[in-house]
Amino acid sequence: MTRDEILKNVVEILADSFELDPEEIKPESTLYEELGLDSIDAVDIFVQLRELTGRRPDPDVAREIRTVEELVSFVESELAAAAAGEPEPELPPPGAGT
Repeated sequence: MTRDEILKNVVEILADSFELDPEEIKPESTLYEELGLDSIDAVDIFVQLRELTGRRPDPDVAREIRTVEELVSFVESELAAAAAGEPEPELPPPGAGT
């Protein structure tokens, strides 16, 4: 999948899931400030991205994503990791970080 195809998929997910205008979603758009998403929305995005990548996202990496471009780069790296046969990130044990 090319970077443009990934961007198209990410824009489609954002537009469909959060009733956003696809024309308003640019690579430099910030997820929280400009697109108005919150942490619950972010969880929804990563659930859908798991379907796209076939991999569970690393929660530490996912927390750092702030723009559409960073989301595209994340998907790109996850697809590359899947193609290379890298194992999925470990999930923290229940109650960790609380």
